[in-house]
Amino acid sequence: MTIPSDPLARQAQAFSQGAALGKYYLQNLSDRDVAAAPTSRSALDLELPNTGHSADVVLNLMHDAGAPATVATAAGRYFGYVIGGALPAASGARALLSAWDQCANADTGPSVMQMEQTAVRWIVDLLDLPPQTEGAFTTGATMANMTLLATARDTLLTRMGHPRGKGLLGAPNLRVIASAEIHATVLKSLRLIGLGSDHIERVPTDDQGRMRADLLPALDSSCIVLAQAGNVCSGAFDPIGDIANLCQVAGAWLHVDGAFGLWARATPDMAAALAGLDKADSWVVDAHKTLNAPYDSGLALCRHPDEMRASMAIGAAYLPPVDPSPADLIPEFSRAARGAETWAALLSLGRDGLTEMIMGFHRKATRLADALRTEGFTVPHDVHFNQVFVALPATPQHCAKITAEVQASGEAWFGTASWKGQDGFRLSVSNWATSDADIDRLVRAIVTARQKVIQAEAAT
Repeated sequence: MTIPSDPLARQAQAFSQGAALGKYYLQNLSDRDVAAAPTSRSALDLELPNTGHSADVVLNLMHDAGAPATVATAAGRYFGYVIGGALPAASGARALLSAWDQCANADTGPSVMQMEQTAVRWIVDLLDLPPQTEGAFTTGATMANMTLLATARDTLLTRMGHPRGKGLLGAPNLRVIASAEIHATVLKSLRLIGLGSDHIERVPTDDQGRMRADLLPALDSSCIVLAQAGNVCSGAFDPIGDIANLCQVAGAWLHVDGAFGLWARATPDMAAALAGLDKADSWVVDAHKTLNAPYDSGLALCRHPDEMRASMAIGAAYLPPVDPSPADLIPEFSRAARGAETWAALLSLGRDGLTEMIMGFHRKATRLADALRTEGFTVPHDVHFNQVFVALPATPQHCAKITAEVQASGEAWFGTASWKGQDGFRLSVSNWATSDADIDRLVRAIVTARQKVIQAEAAT
């Protein structure tokens, strides 16, 4: 291979090679096992050489040893962890943005900043949030939750006479009230901002996993209430409007973790399940999960942007005083223009395409649940969105074995789960590439795995 002498020509050549290898990977992904090959990645664990390798050698090694050891999450037969895939325009945008190498602020990346700001505006409109709502992109839902919970903490403490600059030393006590089934990343965020997770006032849920608004404790202005849009097992939405009404009367802060489920608000057929969402104070949504933008696209949204800036904004002598930057709203300072990929995803879909994709997830999840019930499995909840929890109450020990069998077969990938005292497995339909044929193939793989498990048990 001839290596150009010009630095940017060398970079362009490597960029082209990486794109070609990525193209080959995607074109062959649907036909391979979903599970990662167990052997090839050992070739990546090598000693750092004294003399570096050329870019083509490095990329070929990544392709030869790394590609087989990936889990085929980008293909249509991955049903684990609600992580979605990447839409073509969004995936292409990531490649283009890599070449641009822009830092997301007005001085170093004006065009990508415009894309991010436009994407936020579109999402605020799609979710029908208050017009004053602002937000910024983070690495994921965990960091978005942390950003907004820190803002909630600071705002309530300031209202109680304890300004932000004093930190938590000598601060009044805050109460945290949360659904008994709130996601673990929200609990982690609470620990990271110093509020802890040991003293949360837990609110029971109903048989669908929705927080019982009628069982909320008495609220006051020291309370942060944590609701969720999308239970990770059942997909159900908390009654956010009812919760919000109680919070507004008491002066409490209502935060909604809607990493994957908040997107249902953008569809006319499902918006009613999230009535009253606009009354909350802050919201988290992840563009990677349901929208199928690439990773690192969590979004922190707040109806009190001035409070968000008071908690997050920084300054430096070398920065213009009015230089707009995501660092005004989130913890990170310099970072990639991850919101531009969400802009590309939304622009490629349009309103109709977004609705079609989201409702397609719901339709396929319903199809999946119905098929498994027909085969004798139990789905102990309504299909609210894209999540299906599956159990075998008479033989719960079979669920983990079935999961392992399917993973080993390469036909599909999903994980075990426990919900409301039952052991089972959880199936998430969140990839734009998943087809009805993939759903049927998944059902066959699960039924076949159960037969093998029963036969192996009978043979012992």
